[in-house]
Amino acid sequence: MNIPENLKYSNDHEWLRVEGDEVFIGITDFAQHELGDIVFVDVDTVGETLDKDEVFGSVEAVKTVSDLMMPISGEVLAFNENLESNAAAINSDPYAEGWVIKIKPSNLAELNDLMDAKAYSAFIGL
Repeated sequence: MNIPENLKYSNDHEWLRVEGDEVFIGITDFAQHELGDIVFVDVDTVGETLDKDEVFGSVEAVKTVSDLMMPISGEVLAFNENLESNAAAINSDPYAEGWVIKIKPSNLAELNDLMDAKAYSAFIGL
């Protein structure tokens, strides 16, 4: 199970990578493994400002659909359009090619409420 040290993690199995004043968000290796083959990603919240724990989109796997939750509040700046034609990038490379959205956070202090890699590993039982 790949759990990069440089990311933050939510208890909804999203990861966050801070780059300057923007944050990239995707789903963890654990989450994509649990969901199985991802066939579709739906994000229609670009341009919206959402609160922490609000739904920003969904991922559809062969047997299930799962909501994607905002781990911190912020404005959704972009959707990874590569996922429109290649949703499986989340399965093959969840932390790079498989990022889902980019946001401008409303309150960076909310990052302090998230887990580091060690805490997330314990959370998922590793």
